[in-house]
Parts: sequence; structure tokens; C-alpha cells
Amino acid sequence: MRLIQNMCTIAEYPAPGSAAAADCCLGAAGRRLVKIAVVGASGVGKTALVVRFLTKRFIGDYERNAGNLYTRQVQIEGETLAIQVQDTPGIQVHENGLSCSEQLNRCIRWADAVVIVFSITDYKSYELTSQLHQHVQQLHLGTRLPVVVVANKADLLHVKQVDPQLGLQLAGVLGCSFYEVSVSENDNDVYNAFHVLCKEVSHKQQPSGTPEKRRTSLIPRPKSPNMQDLKRRFKQALSAKVRTVTSV
Repeated sequence: MRLIQNMCTIAEYPAPGSAAAADCCLGAAGRRLVKIAVVGASGVGKTALVVRFLTKRFIGDYERNAGNLYTRQVQIEGETLAIQVQDTPGIQVHENGLSCSEQLNRCIRWADAVVIVFSITDYKSYELTSQLHQHVQQLHLGTRLPVVVVANKADLLHVKQVDPQLGLQLAGVLGCSFYEVSVSENDNDVYNAFHVLCKEVSHKQQPSGTPEKRRTSLIPRPKSPNMQDLKRRFKQALSAKVRTVTSV
């Protein structure tokens, strides 16, 4: 696994469509690239989720998130894809609605898919999920961006504020996949959530072949000779040879 941390932060990330953005989004060794943004309220475990997916390790304490971009490679249906995961600072909610900086909006526009995280110990983070999903889709007008909803801290049942069924129902209404995970105890569910998202993006993307392969596919294959036609030609050649011998 290849892991790159601190490639760039949200604040440093170039504007979409710029040459710098194109350079930053190139997949390693020409592999197809899947770009994922992880968003949610503060304290829900976004950074822990990202690190768990990337390294299979859990670290309890993190410094305040600066919006790091990470890269790794994963196998999806036999193909190795380059995955970029953008961690993001926690989103605040005010009386007028979500408070999303332009840097965060740029990150969401950059992404091919989004993971929305809430904590089962924080009901407000659950309520934020629907607003976040709407905001993500508004930034991607004209296309439905693949989204996975993840309920984190499933191990903290003694302080649970959100029943898993509520998360499942909400994800169904939003048309998203739903995963309840414990980042601190299990990495399988975390990996499955990202794997499903990568698979959905991979299916949406056009297959990428080399120019040589594309040109080759345009050249029609020669038709196999028909056996009856071969027999007819052989008889004609044999008859001509017999006539030549007879005339001599």
C-alpha cells in the first residue's frame, strides 16, 4: 500500500480546471483515479475513519484537522485504482444553516464521491447529514454524486443518542448506502464503506484504455475462412491441375 500524507490541504488545493489541479489529480502509473471527500460535524471521527481505512490502525487522539489529502491504491474488481481521500475540518451549523467555507466547497466540487459521517453519540451530527447531502448535490448540479453515510462510534452504546435504524432510514430516503461502524474496534466495516463507494465511482467512469488499445479495437478482425469455401477452392485447383496434365 502506498500512502502519502499532507500532499496538500484544502486551503492549498488549486481551483478546479486549473493546470495545477490537473497535476494534483493524476493517478500513479496512469491508473484511474477516484477522489473522495470525507465530511461531517466536528468530533464525529472523520480523521480516525480516514486513517483506519488507509492504515488499518486506530489512533485515539489527533491534532486539529488541517484538511489533509491522502493517497493509496485499492483493488476493485481486478483493477488497481489510485484513491485520493480528502479529510476535512468539522462543519458548523448556525441559525442560517450550514457554515461551509469556500475551501470546503472547492473540496466537495473536486470529489468524485463523498462520505458523510455522523456519530451515534451526537444527535446534532445526525441531523446535519440531510443538510450536508443536499449541499453536496447542489455543488454537483446535473449529476448525482455517489454518497455513503457512515454512523461512527457504534461501540459507545452507553451514550448512544441515535438509533441505527434512524441512520438506515435516512440513507434510504437520500438514496445512499449506509454503514454503522466502530472505527476504534473494527476496520472491516470501514473498508467496506469505502470499497462500495469506489466501486460505484468506477462503474460511472468510462473505461480507460491505452490509445494503442483503442486504435486496435477499431480495426476489424479478418473473417475466418468458411470450410465450404475452402473445399470449393481446393476442388477448383485440383480440376485445373488435372486438365493441365491431360492436355500434356
